[in-house]
Amino acid sequence: MSELLFEKRNFNHESYDRLEIDTLRNYPIVYILYNENSRPSAYIGQTVQAVRRLKSHLSNSKRKSLTHSILIGHDKFNQSATYNIESNLINYFIADNQFKLQNLSQTNTKVMHNYYEKSYYNDQLFRDLWDKLIEEQIVTDTIENLQNKDIYKLSPYKELSPDQLHIKNQVLDYCKQKIKITGNHVITVEGDAGTGKSVLLSSLFNTIQDLANDEASDLNGTNNFLLVNNGEMIKTYENIAKSLPNLKKKQIQKPTSLINKLEKGTEIADIVLIDEAHLLLTKEDKYNNFHHQNQLDEIIKRSKITIVIFDPKQVLKIKSYWNENLLETIIKNYSSETLQLSDQMRMHASPETLKWIDRFVAREVLPLPRDSKYELKIFEDPSKFKAAILKKNNEVGLSRIVSTFDYLHKKDNNTYTVDEEGINMPWNNTTSSVAWAENKSSVREVGSIYTVQGFDLNYVGVVLGPSVSYDEKKQQLIIDPSKYKDKGAFTSRSDFEQEKIEQTKEEIILNSINVLMKRGIHGLYIYATDPSLRKKLLSLKGENIDE
Repeated sequence: MSELLFEKRNFNHESYDRLEIDTLRNYPIVYILYNENSRPSAYIGQTVQAVRRLKSHLSNSKRKSLTHSILIGHDKFNQSATYNIESNLINYFIADNQFKLQNLSQTNTKVMHNYYEKSYYNDQLFRDLWDKLIEEQIVTDTIENLQNKDIYKLSPYKELSPDQLHIKNQVLDYCKQKIKITGNHVITVEGDAGTGKSVLLSSLFNTIQDLANDEASDLNGTNNFLLVNNGEMIKTYENIAKSLPNLKKKQIQKPTSLINKLEKGTEIADIVLIDEAHLLLTKEDKYNNFHHQNQLDEIIKRSKITIVIFDPKQVLKIKSYWNENLLETIIKNYSSETLQLSDQMRMHASPETLKWIDRFVAREVLPLPRDSKYELKIFEDPSKFKAAILKKNNEVGLSRIVSTFDYLHKKDNNTYTVDEEGINMPWNNTTSSVAWAENKSSVREVGSIYTVQGFDLNYVGVVLGPSVSYDEKKQQLIIDPSKYKDKGAFTSRSDFEQEKIEQTKEEIILNSINVLMKRGIHGLYIYATDPSLRKKLLSLKGENIDE
């Protein structure tokens, strides 16, 4: 393969009038337009007609502040390659967080496809290009570091699967149709942990905001919000907003804050997108300043269109208890549609491994599957368990230990320890402005369900605490809520019978296990503190056991 061409020029007509290199003038190229202001801006594009396209940018008032350009060419470039590199550059620029990008989302999003020598362009050539950008001090961080950031993984420009893209287009069409019709409209997207709900939501919100600023769009002028219940996830969305033109921090809110704001009547909501709607309250909670009976119902009443991202298997509190029937009871009062995400996008695991986790959460411990692409491993020794995660973190990064909430943990700035006689590590500290898992020191802490829900890890080590045991006679998991220390999760409610409350407590613990076990992209390591469960898991002899 020939050399990559990388040419820096001033962003003006004279620079492009003198553009004589054939590979840059008459072949597909990628380009970066930028300035060097204190908070610099940039635009990233690709074209098959370099001079014409660059001059059209010069006549665009939105590019007025840009002063420099980088032209990137190769005599083997084709348009599939340049489109691929353009998308990669946008995603990595967002993660590097140095520039405010002027790029808008493409309403006709392309599905990325294979093409001749894609791996060369996508991996080797792009790596050479990124290294050159670091050398020229345009960007600062390495590809490896950026790939482990959630701001990269949730970039609105990430490639969507055909399933995700189909649902995105359905939701956008729904919004364009219903925004003109009076009443309250609801569209629900359901999917299990790891099916790409958050990536879809990020892409949707960015496109909706771009359309809200497009005078030719049916959504022009709409006032829209993204609601996020998870404090760690809010940090990620706010960091993404720093890099994109039409995302604003004030549009990313917690549910109660928006409900109370809209209740004052000084503002209306056109489209509201709800991340992890299964975390919404289903009863009054005066402590959190919510004085109604159901947050979802209150949001729908105050919005023209509500986009609901939902998974009943991720309910973690009695006061936020949801199931399919309750969701149906709420949305049947409104104009509504439901869509389903089904493809597992996070875990590079076989169907057998996914089935093993699903059956475990259903209290059944199956023989360990063989999986050449995914590490599912059981540990007897907590020291080896910790060392294995630390080793993976040193090798590939973003490998963390998490635990069921079976150990005391308070937000009072004191240190609380997980499994003193075994794991003997402190619970997570979430005071940083970055997400817990991305904090380098968090590899020596244990994350709770609340720090990792919705996030990806490369390898996850799951500590199953005392609330999770095994009954050899019944051959099933035993869940003991009395040993679960997240008392806030079990705050009672008067509309539930005692039997229902006890059943819900067990469901919450099983849901937390489901979420924790489905965090790892490449592997899941398990250490059970309960002797009976550890014995059962270790009896599943094979290459998955670390003795």
